[in-house]
Amino acid sequence: MANLNRKTFILSGVALAAGTVASAMPSTEKKKYPVVHHALFWLKNPTSMADRDKLVAGVKTLSKIKTVKELRVGVVASTEKREVVDNSWGVSELMFFDDLEGQASYQTDPIHLEFIKNCEHLWEKVIVYDAIEA
Repeated sequence: MANLNRKTFILSGVALAAGTVASAMPSTEKKKYPVVHHALFWLKNPTSMADRDKLVAGVKTLSKIKTVKELRVGVVASTEKREVVDNSWGVSELMFFDDLEGQASYQTDPIHLEFIKNCEHLWEKVIVYDAIEA
């Protein structure tokens, strides 16, 4: 009986180790959300933290749109000043979609249109970068 318990214990340990190794290996599957939508907003009043916070809150409402699979909202980071770094914007919106159709659907979604209606007075300029995984 003791021999059987030891054998079971050893086999369980081997199975656990194999599972750990397999989960640590890089995946060759396609990325989960291959379409990326990145919008940068320049505030009309760049020194107004209240305006910035209103815009951040507005952008976060976009996560309720069904086709938006992931949403990240950011503000300018205090990183080193270099020629290639543009820190002139105020708020960043980074979204991920399953496909181009989902991104297109987002554009006309009532939640997105409501966001524009409620927040467009806060920004002076918006630049969008859309990309699909290569």
